[in-house]
Amino acid sequence: MKKKIQSIIYIIFVLTTFFALVKAFIAYKNPLNFFENPLVWFALIGFVLVITLKELVNYLATKKATELINEKEGIIPEDPNLWIKKLMAKWTRAKAIEEEESIVLDHNYDGIQELDNSLPPWWVYMFYATILFAVVYLVRFEVMGGATPEMEYQEAVAQAKMQVNKFKETTPDLITAETVELLTDASSLKRGKAVFNLNCASCHLADGGGAIGPNLTDEYWILGGGVKNVFATLVNGGRDGKGMISWKNTLKPSDMEKVASYVISLQGTTPEKAKAPQGEKWIEE
Repeated sequence: MKKKIQSIIYIIFVLTTFFALVKAFIAYKNPLNFFENPLVWFALIGFVLVITLKELVNYLATKKATELINEKEGIIPEDPNLWIKKLMAKWTRAKAIEEEESIVLDHNYDGIQELDNSLPPWWVYMFYATILFAVVYLVRFEVMGGATPEMEYQEAVAQAKMQVNKFKETTPDLITAETVELLTDASSLKRGKAVFNLNCASCHLADGGGAIGPNLTDEYWILGGGVKNVFATLVNGGRDGKGMISWKNTLKPSDMEKVASYVISLQGTTPEKAKAPQGEKWIEE
């Protein structure tokens, strides 16, 4: 009676859940979207778990009943792992201890006998695979002149350089020390002055006369003059361990170009308190 009640409850649950899932799949637009319809997923998971557990319980019960019947009738069941043992014996060609006398060699050393075992098939097949690989490798790289890893690397580097150059050509705001230009229009210099006063005047003073940093109005430069060198200094920073920090993570390339152009425009001006010259005299080529 108890098993009948359990079976009835199980059948009712399966049918109810099945029809509810079918209705949900028909009614909802995206029934498998967990965030929109989490109940559908809970019902689906519960449905699968109940069926799986039911089948597992049936399997274990059947297995236990079979074991009890075999024990009662004195039947010794076949080892379930016998097929694994047969496979291993075939794959390794191993002889059982009882059969080793048939492969004992005639000679012995100090009573130590040697067995004439054959090589395991897995070892033999692996050896054949290495021979095949060597032949393919020889034909591919020595006869047909296939690309070596070094050649593939050089090709990849060349392709990457082409992509970088193409990217530079199609990106207007990508300015480097090689492509930077000296800007002389009023709007660019006005923007450069504003950025300079905000970030650079604390070390170089607003008029460029120099304080902690060097004088930017004379002809002497520590890291070279000209718009390219000034831009490179903004990007990379000053000398190691001292000098200006790198501004590449703070300022946009276009703003650094305007600041460099504004700094160049300060050449020849007369600041109120000019700092003594530093570095070497720069002569524009």
